[in-house]
Amino acid sequence: MSVQQPPAHAAGIPSPCSGDAPRVGVLPSGPRDSIGDVAGVRVGHATLHDGAHQTGVTVVVPHERDAFLHKTPAAAAIINGFGKSVGLMQLEELGVLETPIALTNTFSVGTLAAAQIRAAVSRHGEIGRSWPTLNPLVFECNDGYLNDIQAMAIGAEHYAQACDAAAPEFAQGSVGAGRGMSCFGHKGGIGSASRVATLDDRREFVLGALVLANFGRLENLTIAGQPLGRKLAALKHEAHDDSSGPEKGSIIMILATDAPLDVRQLARVAKRSAAGLARTGSVYGHGSGDIALAFSSAWQIPHLPDTPMPAVSMLHETQLDALFEACAEAVEQAIVHAMWRAASVTGRDGHHRRSITEALPDWRRLFDMKSSEN
Repeated sequence: MSVQQPPAHAAGIPSPCSGDAPRVGVLPSGPRDSIGDVAGVRVGHATLHDGAHQTGVTVVVPHERDAFLHKTPAAAAIINGFGKSVGLMQLEELGVLETPIALTNTFSVGTLAAAQIRAAVSRHGEIGRSWPTLNPLVFECNDGYLNDIQAMAIGAEHYAQACDAAAPEFAQGSVGAGRGMSCFGHKGGIGSASRVATLDDRREFVLGALVLANFGRLENLTIAGQPLGRKLAALKHEAHDDSSGPEKGSIIMILATDAPLDVRQLARVAKRSAAGLARTGSVYGHGSGDIALAFSSAWQIPHLPDTPMPAVSMLHETQLDALFEACAEAVEQAIVHAMWRAASVTGRDGHHRRSITEALPDWRRLFDMKSSEN
């Protein structure tokens, strides 16, 4: 596996040559620097961008086999539970995914849950009859500032489109479920990143993160330890009429790894997403729904009882620190990518969110100055 090495400058300081966004952290990334670096994982979008309809669907497909027949070990961590997701109760009890992971706006959760059920039943007519029912899994954030969320414009066809489009290479920013999302008073959306964790015995595993970023107060925005939000606010490039007051919004953090972890270990990894989230300036405010889900692509649990269970040698508990560090870095980087790869959007009632690159086109200069001071 080829990896991208971090810049050779001071740890945590983005390089002006690190591409279209600042690079954070010290660990190498996979070749795509996205969740698509985890073998078998695919992401697809369906995007609505028509006037007041600025929303969409994003799906994360955990492996290449049938999701219901070959269930994926997974666990969630609720950093702050201000959210309306569907499917977390059974996930906590059984520790498996039975469908692709779906992301959308708050009022479209029911539509996508029904679409997941219909898609699974169309493949397996036994579901809900001779077989158990399906546990749909849908995560949400409120995109009502840019999107006419009351229009409920998302339909089952958009879930199907996103699934059909799923691939290891995918767009980020103002696409899919991220189309109408805001982050730190600017345009947010879908972001992804990966980091390579090297264990003490020199084995390497990939951990990828995908975020739906819709949170944060401008003044708190921190990139690689720099108070970028305060600098932006001082520049007064634009009025942020909703940036004062408590933090509101949400973030969904999806973590995938090819490391052989059990469900309890995956829950421990998911909790470390909070470290990466905090580094960007979030305080997990009262009105912020901050939810992480981690899954392993290294093994699956068969649905049919006559199918042998896999014989998998799990990682020892003392080897998890490398994955904890990779999780924190990948989440932080994914949030940066969500902002830097987003395009400005105008939506409902003329509401507008500028991208961070439009608001601060010379952002590289700020990091160059910081680097020269060290």
